[in-house]
Amino acid sequence: MSERADHPDSLRPAFAGAAATFSGIGLGRFAYVPLFPAMVSAGWVTGAEGALIGASNLAGYLVGVLGGPSVARRIGTAAALDCGMLLGMVGFGACAFDLGAAWFLLWRFVSGVGGGLLMALAGPAVQGTVRAARRGVAGGIVVSGIGFGIVVASAAIPALVPLGLSVAWAALAAIVGLLWLLARPSWPRTPIPPTPAAIPARSLVLQTAYGISGGGLVPHMVYFADLAVRGYGFAPSFGSLLWLIFGTGALAGTLLGGRLADRLGALTSFRLWLAFQVVALAAALSGNTVLLLLSGFAGGFSALGLAAIALARARELAGPAAGAVWVKTTAAFGIAQAVAGLALAALFAQTGSHTAVFLTGLALSVAALLVSFLNADRAAAPA
Repeated sequence: MSERADHPDSLRPAFAGAAATFSGIGLGRFAYVPLFPAMVSAGWVTGAEGALIGASNLAGYLVGVLGGPSVARRIGTAAALDCGMLLGMVGFGACAFDLGAAWFLLWRFVSGVGGGLLMALAGPAVQGTVRAARRGVAGGIVVSGIGFGIVVASAAIPALVPLGLSVAWAALAAIVGLLWLLARPSWPRTPIPPTPAAIPARSLVLQTAYGISGGGLVPHMVYFADLAVRGYGFAPSFGSLLWLIFGTGALAGTLLGGRLADRLGALTSFRLWLAFQVVALAAALSGNTVLLLLSGFAGGFSALGLAAIALARARELAGPAAGAVWVKTTAAFGIAQAVAGLALAALFAQTGSHTAVFLTGLALSVAALLVSFLNADRAAAPA
């Protein structure tokens, strides 16, 4: 890496980390949202198979998150980030071939593993390259890649699908390959320390609150456009607009969240962003056009902005052991989303009610906010 990238005032590693989260999560997970119905319409998969394929990506993500630190300690942080980008690129490229549901299950799982590696490693590694006063900003830049990915996917996929699903998948692979090429010279090379014998007890509140918040976000991430179109009778184009606004809110939430974490402290910012999540769920229940737009923006603002702030809070609580806390925190988030996703799917199948789904998300969001007040200790661990 260049001397400039190593300088503690340089944010080049943060932008490289943003390329990683853009590829592994922004595209790796969320590009599938608009591709799912297109694959069903083209006869590549059935609706049930498409849902299972989506779940396989989350399963791979959990494997990547939990295994990321061990991989990085074995081969180095930069090489582990290379592996994550490679898995994402290959996973996209393989999906350009219609070889059956089992084929897509395998490669969406592989793509999820890559995304998990990138998410687990990029943030803590980048924070280790900058001075303490800029860690919130750096973390916000890294997580903002997810929001950029959502925006790009929501704009690019509808334009690519008419050219053929194979073209769409191949284009995603090419984007990841290009970003890998651009980001690789600035990869953070911060060593991943051994997992501490004991994780700070204070971090359990962070893990619990962030995990519960993940369950509360499932209605927006899965049902929001469907709520607008089938629940409230808006045109499908309005549903697409809401998803684009969700991505725009995600960008604003991550960039502003990182800055405020530096200025107000991560704990105060964490609670504030959870409050935005509560507002987003409540506004979705109104059916009013303006409030639905607000809900889309606030939903993205809180969902991904909270990730940047949780990363800062992990560093605030655990200092050099922040990577271990971050892995457990993101794993709790992923597991909670998987459990909530299955539970809400069953609830929706039984009731057919979007209101029941969003009320459940609202209750989980309120619970996460309340849990965040169980620990008022803001003392930072030695950095």
